[in-house]
Amino acid sequence: MIAEVKQKALSFFAPPKALKVSEHADEYRRLSPEASPEPGRWNTDRAPYQREIMDAFNDPDVHTVVMMSSAQVGKSEIVLNLMLYFAEHDPSPMLIVQPTLDIAEAFSKDRAATMVRDTPVLSGIIADAKSRDSGNTLLHKKFPGGHWTLAGANSPTGLRSRPVRIVLFDEVDGYLDSAGADGDPVTLGVKRTNNFWNRKIGLFSTPTIKGMSRIEAAYEESDKRKCYVPCPHCGHEQTLEWERVVYDDGKPETAAYACEKCGVLIEESHKLEMLSQKQWVATAEFKGIAGFHINELYSPWKKWSEVVEDYLKAKGNPEREKAWWNTSMGLSWEDKDGELLVADVLQARRESWRELMLPAETVLLTAGVDVQDDRLEAVLLGWAQNGQCLSAARRVFEGSPAFPQVWQTLDEWLLAERQTETGGFLKIRAACVDSGGHHTNEVYTFCTARYGRDIYAIKGVDGPKPIWPDRASKSRKYRGHKVWRIGVDTVKDMLRARLAVVEGPGRIRFAADLSPEFFEQLTVERRVVKYDRRGRPVRSWVKKSGARNEAWDCMVYGFAALEALQRLKFVKLATVSPPAPREPQPEKKAARRERRVKRRSFGVKR
Repeated sequence: MIAEVKQKALSFFAPPKALKVSEHADEYRRLSPEASPEPGRWNTDRAPYQREIMDAFNDPDVHTVVMMSSAQVGKSEIVLNLMLYFAEHDPSPMLIVQPTLDIAEAFSKDRAATMVRDTPVLSGIIADAKSRDSGNTLLHKKFPGGHWTLAGANSPTGLRSRPVRIVLFDEVDGYLDSAGADGDPVTLGVKRTNNFWNRKIGLFSTPTIKGMSRIEAAYEESDKRKCYVPCPHCGHEQTLEWERVVYDDGKPETAAYACEKCGVLIEESHKLEMLSQKQWVATAEFKGIAGFHINELYSPWKKWSEVVEDYLKAKGNPEREKAWWNTSMGLSWEDKDGELLVADVLQARRESWRELMLPAETVLLTAGVDVQDDRLEAVLLGWAQNGQCLSAARRVFEGSPAFPQVWQTLDEWLLAERQTETGGFLKIRAACVDSGGHHTNEVYTFCTARYGRDIYAIKGVDGPKPIWPDRASKSRKYRGHKVWRIGVDTVKDMLRARLAVVEGPGRIRFAADLSPEFFEQLTVERRVVKYDRRGRPVRSWVKKSGARNEAWDCMVYGFAALEALQRLKFVKLATVSPPAPREPQPEKKAARRERRVKRRSFGVKR
């Protein structure tokens, strides 16, 4: 009896049981109902490929772990398990970096806070944020031996505030090139770990564009581990690749996987059995960086038939295809844009319709306007419910923008109705006018007076910026006018991809009377990758020397005008109804005009 009591007393002074990250999560982690479709006790065997990724943080020879993955593979849960481990089992100061400060705050409230609430070992060491002197704020949570500090990659303050042993970069391909004026956010975050001999760095993300992807570059520097699973029929070990997914044409429910050795079809029902026997195999030399690549075909939460269904929905639409490769296959999008598009090929795609008789499927019109020293140029774009773009017209309004006459002519063109083949009539719903150049004030005056008609003064911004910003700029620089700073390079990427599509919802169609010059101007810019002073790849658009590109710019602004309607007016093309047929009534229109003239002559306001 005395020996038993003595043994129990001594157990209080024993070191904690050595646990790896995955073992610790299995024992202590609880999934919250708000954040998981499977709330309750964590079980790594649910997605066995996660075990080695988490346990790499316990390997003393590994200083950096890279996870390049698709969506639906539990990446965020791995980050949370690491936060749990280095708070409760191996207390350490930690920095968790999200793409923006807003996302960091949402992650703290929606994911970290619910994990603290539902995981007993955490609720015992992290005080409630509402308690006095808790050391617990939305972005900074203390615990004995360390803390969680959450930061946005766009906020230099959070990245340079304090030394940390563990830094986790989540969705690094969503980071800006620089955190304010301080430089690369990943470099800033890594510098916070310099004082720790046992530091650990984690980078997690779905990739984006080949040659520009942070996570792909990090993975290429790693030992590039791939997940091999055995064929249930012949035992051959292989990675799961999209090219070997087979299905009957148009029937995603028939999806199966063809073994690369025996060719026998593997059914979805074999997936969990295969995953339980998986092996991670390094395919490059190990230099302290453990790299893991995993795609959605491995996910226990995503059926192969669903992956196929997503692919079929994306097929033919360049933007959706890019997103599918990134988020389903965990692969960067390889944009084969080294050469220019051929103007003659685009011109050969002209159809028989014209500006004043648009195709029946046209449901909405936008316009883009470019301002030159001696003229205004505009392009009219039509839009179908399936997202097809109909390039309907290009107009040049001669005259200096310093004088009101040229603006009046433009305004009349913007107000004009266009008829569709079904007898309906459409007006331009939105237009973007470039405010750069030598006639900025005239652009501001014109657009501000017509803001109620969704005529926007815009300024193009280079680099990986959103097409349409969250809010307009309204500083003293703009004299109180609203100016929208649009991501022109982002629009050009999308536009270039669409020009290469010849069938399907992503294609751009052309009216019969568009001139050869119009198509020449669509093909004078190309996308190149250069390297800045730090050796980082920077993608930009360059124009042929001496070539004109007003039509290209106008197309960009017309695309941005549609984005403005979607962001500001919540317009969805798929729900916009085609215009109802309306018989022209010239006599009634003439009578109305005559009455208006008489009223004005007597000083009667309309």
